[in-house]
Amino acid sequence: MLRRLCTIGWLKRFAICADRIVALTLTAAFALACAGCDPVLDIAGADFPAWLVCLIAGAVAAALARPLLLKLRLEPYMGPPLLVYASLGVLLACITYLMFFNRI
Repeated sequence: MLRRLCTIGWLKRFAICADRIVALTLTAAFALACAGCDPVLDIAGADFPAWLVCLIAGAVAAALARPLLLKLRLEPYMGPPLLVYASLGVLLACITYLMFFNRI
């Protein structure tokens, strides 16, 4: 929007810089807002975000579900294994997050 209003050369350069400054400011504000509301777990003296712990738990649970699906002979009826197990891992990670870190 600032570029349309500027007709002088140095004002155009300032408008481009102003657009970048606004974009960087909004990005930094969004990152700080998101970082402040995430629960953190203290594991062996190190702080880990809760979503990372839930992601690892979802991946492990999806890996443990594969032998079960093989034993039940359901795997041939599912779609592409990479897509199915990745989706299962994300689903289980979200369920884990909602079970342990739900603030509602």
